[in-house]
Amino acid sequence: MTIYIIGAGAIGKALAVCLTRHGRDVHLIRGRVDDGSSYSEKITLKLKSGQELTTDIRFNSLCNFSDLNNSLVVLTNKSFGNKELAKKLKSKAINSPILILQNGLGIERSFIEHDFQEIYRCVLFATSQNISKNEVSYKPVAESPIGIIRQNNTVLETIVREMDTPEFRFISEKQIDKTIWKKAIANCVFNSICPLLDVDNGIFHRNTEVFYLARRIIKECVLISKKKGIALEAKEVEDQVISISKMSDGQFISTLQDIRNKRETEIDTLNFEVVRIAKQMNLEAQVQETKLLGELVKIKSKLNR
Repeated sequence: MTIYIIGAGAIGKALAVCLTRHGRDVHLIRGRVDDGSSYSEKITLKLKSGQELTTDIRFNSLCNFSDLNNSLVVLTNKSFGNKELAKKLKSKAINSPILILQNGLGIERSFIEHDFQEIYRCVLFATSQNISKNEVSYKPVAESPIGIIRQNNTVLETIVREMDTPEFRFISEKQIDKTIWKKAIANCVFNSICPLLDVDNGIFHRNTEVFYLARRIIKECVLISKKKGIALEAKEVEDQVISISKMSDGQFISTLQDIRNKRETEIDTLNFEVVRIAKQMNLEAQVQETKLLGELVKIKSKLNR
C-alpha cells in the first residue's frame, strides 16, 4: 500500500522517516504549496534517547497525482485547509481510506460532506518540532489510537499495521469519540495557554498557578462533552495534561510555533469549536474562559502576522 502523507510539517516529516525506514512506500506531499515540484531530501529525526535517524524522503505536490485511489491518504496538514483539500481529493482519492492525524473537533466534517466512505481519526500522542529545514525533534508520549469515523474494523486493522513502526506506534481504538474529546480538551489547554504565556509544554507540571488555569478550562470543556454524551471526567483530562507536559518538557506546542512563524493557527477547531458546540446547546455562558483564551490567541496570531 502506497502511503501519501499530506502535510510536510514536523509531524509529517517524522512519520515519513519512520515509515520509510521500515520499508513503506511513502510520498510526503506539501499541504500549503502545490506548485508541481518533486524532489528528495535527507531528513534527520532526533529522538528523545539521543538517537538520530537520517532518511531520504520524497517530497511532492498534490497536483502531480491524478489518482490516489487504493492507497492510504494520511493528513498531517493544518486542519483549516480541510475544506479545500476535501474538494481536491474527491477527484483523486474518493475510494481511498482517509486517515486524519490532526488536532481538534469536527475536523472530518468536510470529508463527510464530500461523501468519502472510508474516514478514520487518529489521536496523536507525540510531539515534534522543526529544528532546521532538514532536522526534526520527535518525542513519542504514548501509542496513538486510530478509530473509525466511517467504514469497518477489517480496514482499520490493516491501516494500523501499515502505520505502526517501533519508533512511531499506533493502535486501534473502538471508542475513538471519547479519545478525540479527551485529547481535544487537552489541546484547548496547551494550544491557548502556552502561546499566550510564550512557554513550553512542561509549564503545567512545573507551575501550580498555570495548572490551576488549565483545570478551569478543562472543567468548562468537560461539561460540554458530557452534554454531547461523552462519558468523560475532568480528572482524566487533568492527568493526561500532566502526563503530556512531563513527556514533552522543553517542546513548544504547534500553535506557538505557528505564531512565531507567522502562520495561521488551528485554534478554530479547538477552543472555538467547543464554543460553537456549546452555543448550539445554549450553553455558551458556560465556556467563557475557553472562549476568551481562544480570542486572545487569535488576536496574538493576527498581530504577529
